[in-house]
Amino acid sequence: MKRRFSRRSLLRRSAAFPAAAMAAGATVPRRGSGPDVYTRLGVRPFINCCATWTMYGGSRMLPEVIRAMEQAAHYHVWLDELQEAAGRRIAELLGAPAAMVANGAGGAVTLGTVACIAGGDPEKMQPLPDTSRLKNEVVVPRWSRNVYDHLVRCAGARLVEAGTLEELERAFGPRTAMAHAQINILHGGNPFTLEQFVAAAHRRGVPVQIDAADRVPVVPNPYLSRGADLVCYSGGKILRGPQSAGILMGRKDLVTAAYAALSPSTVTFGRALKVSKEQIVGMAAAVEALFSGRDRAAEDAEWTGWLRHIGARINQVPGVNAGLVEADRSFYPVLNVRWDLERVGITGDELFHQLMNGEPRIATHAQGTVNSFPLRPAAMYPGEHEAVAERLYAVFNAHRGPRREPAPKPPARDLTGRWSFDIEFAASATRHHVYLNADGHRLTGMYSSWLIEHGDVKGTIDGDLVEITTTGHYESMPLIYVFRGKLEGDTMSGEIDMGWQYGPARWKAVRA
Repeated sequence: MKRRFSRRSLLRRSAAFPAAAMAAGATVPRRGSGPDVYTRLGVRPFINCCATWTMYGGSRMLPEVIRAMEQAAHYHVWLDELQEAAGRRIAELLGAPAAMVANGAGGAVTLGTVACIAGGDPEKMQPLPDTSRLKNEVVVPRWSRNVYDHLVRCAGARLVEAGTLEELERAFGPRTAMAHAQINILHGGNPFTLEQFVAAAHRRGVPVQIDAADRVPVVPNPYLSRGADLVCYSGGKILRGPQSAGILMGRKDLVTAAYAALSPSTVTFGRALKVSKEQIVGMAAAVEALFSGRDRAAEDAEWTGWLRHIGARINQVPGVNAGLVEADRSFYPVLNVRWDLERVGITGDELFHQLMNGEPRIATHAQGTVNSFPLRPAAMYPGEHEAVAERLYAVFNAHRGPRREPAPKPPARDLTGRWSFDIEFAASATRHHVYLNADGHRLTGMYSSWLIEHGDVKGTIDGDLVEITTTGHYESMPLIYVFRGKLEGDTMSGEIDMGWQYGPARWKAVRA
């Protein structure tokens, strides 16, 4: 059984990489005062081919944004005055009735939800997220759900799904506070349109909020112009503003109510979502740049040239196929990289780790056993595309030929039956109940836990080495545990990979 890598363990190892290694032939470009602000802490910067991902630091901030934030740090202002002035200017530029700077698009989504639930009423804000005495239902299209629904739920809201136009009409009730959707509500072929969504909500006096985190706000706004009441944008994505800032814009009364929950002068639900004077000024500077001096067409043309260079180089390796996806003005171009595992024997995980452990260090979306990934240029700097092209070429070329997996060993024991999995997290413990069915080296089954009633189980056994993946869902949130360990008699134990966000945990299983 192949042992998969843990990206978290990679980062732990990389953080210990001595700063001296950077000085010994590193090719990471020096920008500003150099990367030593990181390397003196033992953290190695990288070339970011993942564009706007938060875990990699977001997009490449505009120089004028950096200058504005640095200047803002030297002075003090009343934040209420600053928010009002910055919001007024952002709303003017974006053609919205009102706007405010939030703590990322996530903060904007949560504060917009609070505005619709509490309406700026101090007494209704104080019990949050306890909404038992308030309107707390939020209608969402079934196909528009994703993991970011948690940003709505954390305000105390309960999401009500609607999959068809008929279900939409029935979804609203006396406790409906808001309707919420992602940008895919504008996609063709949906059971109902944004206009129909808005009409159904407005007939009942319910406001509509759209999460457009990764888009650039354009004028006229494609959501407000179709009747939406609130729209949320990230500042740290293609707007190229501060990573942890965002915009909530739309109806003035709702934006005002959202700011009441955020206000730094009081302690309400949004206190934990506060924004700094530097974020507010940087966000305003990013929007200003969008309308004066920033040429999105020129950006896309430059990024497209970088991707063409990378694609032309790595396509020289037989079995590699890199294809360009052209940009539109609200997004950016992408290079889809794919390789034939029969001709280039490397998995996505192995490619990711080789690039992150090499020089220059490069972050990509390559992962798992998948043999493809998108390469995104929005966080790259001039010249880095040449280093990316050469590193990818070298890694792909070094793995020419089919992948050779060692034959698995006979299973040490039949694992069929019921098992109790005791899990130790960082500061707590729990038990999962698992039924395994063994068919040679393959394992299938079901599991239940504190939250999940019927989760799926898949895995393998290679001699006495086991790898068992359990998958469950809470609403739109997938919960995936990868149990890796060793079998000793009727006991299994090892470490769990729960992904970047949760960290590792320990486990031990015994037959129930």
